[in-house]
Amino acid sequence: MAEEIPLETQQAQLREVLGTALGLAQEHLEQNGGFLPFGVTLDFEGELRLVMVTPPEAGGDGDYDAEAMMADVLELLRQGREGCQAVAFASDVHLPEHGPGGSDGIHGAAEHRGGGVMAAVVPYELTAEGYAFGALEADGHEATVF
Repeated sequence: MAEEIPLETQQAQLREVLGTALGLAQEHLEQNGGFLPFGVTLDFEGELRLVMVTPPEAGGDGDYDAEAMMADVLELLRQGREGCQAVAFASDVHLPEHGPGGSDGIHGAAEHRGGGVMAAVVPYELTAEGYAFGALEADGHEATVF
């Protein structure tokens, strides 16, 4: 049986990888006007690593298949999970429940090898001054890596 990991440790590590993923997504959005799905891992030495996939060719409209890219990121995270304590992943989403016409948002989810999960969304909008981020909101998540 795997070593029991204290809940406080799991929660702290989940917050660390989820916070890193959400922060990186916000940075990429502000610097580049968008971001592609990616993952973050926390290894047993406490080191964080970024996990990205090469985007496929853009479609005729210049858009990438973000769902396919997210599936590829999740597959890479599953392949490397034996070397990780926790993982997180982030993607750009549309939040239809946020006001008329909805809002864009960053969705992040984190999973711990001990069984813990944590997820959140950060709504955002592009204003004349730049990106304005809403308050972090808890979200549901089913484990897909561990």
